[in-house]
Amino acid sequence: MKLLTLLLIPTAALALATRPMKVTVFGGTGYVGSAVCERLIQRGHVVTAVSRRGVNPKPDSKELGQVNWVQGDATDSKVVNEVLQDADAAVHVIGLLFDADSGLANLNKIVSGSGSIPTETSTYDAITRTTAFNVINSIEKKVNSLSGMLKKEKFPICFVSAAEAGWPDVPFGNTVDGLAPEWLNRYLVAKRSVEAKLNEVGSKGKIRETKFDVLPVIPVFNLAAAVGVPFVDKTVRVETLADAIVAGLEGEQIQGVQRIGQMEKISELVR
Repeated sequence: MKLLTLLLIPTAALALATRPMKVTVFGGTGYVGSAVCERLIQRGHVVTAVSRRGVNPKPDSKELGQVNWVQGDATDSKVVNEVLQDADAAVHVIGLLFDADSGLANLNKIVSGSGSIPTETSTYDAITRTTAFNVINSIEKKVNSLSGMLKKEKFPICFVSAAEAGWPDVPFGNTVDGLAPEWLNRYLVAKRSVEAKLNEVGSKGKIRETKFDVLPVIPVFNLAAAVGVPFVDKTVRVETLADAIVAGLEGEQIQGVQRIGQMEKISELVR
């Protein structure tokens, strides 16, 4: 069963870290990734963004012009180790809604911030699970090294997951899960495996994991949330999610699963 840790501390009581961090953002060219990078720069952090293209998606942006753009494949653990070598924090926003085996891959050109179309190797397992596991494993090595063990602060990592990943934990969730199309089931298997891995490493006390359970921007989800369908939240704005991720990195008391209500609250901390 997925470990669910909700933010129960009053928002006003939360303190954000004031020290500048070196943050590595995996998937920095997408809608969410680029918005996170902009906000991190605005708040004085040093940012490295990693993507297959490694190119600033908004050349006219003053903030994104200060980001270190790195071309790299996060399915390669050596690349991940290199870009995390000097990092104090990490954000994983790599993902795709329709993978190479979904039969709907061309739709990514519309829903993807980078406008990229998956290659034949771009499966949910590779793009979501493998990249995230590489990031988590690399961070584990860092925090368990001699220098890592001497640090008092936990290493923060933020991962953008899916609200549907929690279906098996609610009434009738397994039934809904069984009715989902095959591509969505594979999408959720990858997300759930990453959440389970984050729960595991977070329980060891050296890594502070924050997971953001979001839904694709599809109107039917807002309707389902309005009538109370279990674990179906309304969709979240990119700006709100990006702000919440920055708060998740800076807020030492923010950890675990954040659903739409928590995201809206903690996003206010950085505005």
